[in-house]
Amino acid sequence: MVDASIPPSRVNLSALLDVFERVVVAGLFSFFVYRMVASFIETGAIVNLVLVVSESLVVVFVLIRRSARIVSTIPMDWLLAFVATAAPLFARPGDVAALAPPLFCVALTLAGLGLQIAAKLSLRRNFGIIAANRGITTGGPYNLVRHPMYLAYLLTGVGFLLTNPTAWNFAVYAIAFVFQVARLLAEERLLLQDETYRAFAERVPYRLLPRVF
Repeated sequence: MVDASIPPSRVNLSALLDVFERVVVAGLFSFFVYRMVASFIETGAIVNLVLVVSESLVVVFVLIRRSARIVSTIPMDWLLAFVATAAPLFARPGDVAALAPPLFCVALTLAGLGLQIAAKLSLRRNFGIIAANRGITTGGPYNLVRHPMYLAYLLTGVGFLLTNPTAWNFAVYAIAFVFQVARLLAEERLLLQDETYRAFAERVPYRLLPRVF
């Protein structure tokens, strides 16, 4: 059902942007999965395979989600979202010594994957990449921080980085983290227009890291 309070032109634009986002995300993640599977076959690094499972979920949830009531049309918001999403996809398995024991790296990556799954199951069809309002989710891991999905990305990224600590990967994840935080703030600017989200933000004061931010 279309919200009668939203002008038809805004609805049509949101629908077009929604389709465009799905196509781009599916293409980006398909390429990433191909590279990581090839690396796992060659090196046997479990972290790389776990990361494939984690990132493949993004494609699945983007494809099955519901259409947004409101999607940001601010070009900078789209840039932030795509850079934050795409940057980690350029991380490469490195032939260097890990900075931490393999079991610790796998455990950290699995913790991130578990949090991602929990967050996505809470979001269900509200999941998206671009700043939008597809409905406000407040349960499950969203009782911990307002953006548990991004906390999960941070955990899996650190797990991969400790396993593949190359200068390239450090640069990739530094860019991803900066854009992720900026993306988070852009999403909040849009969502805070919703009274339900404002009440949620008062109840859960931390955006990303409990007692930190």
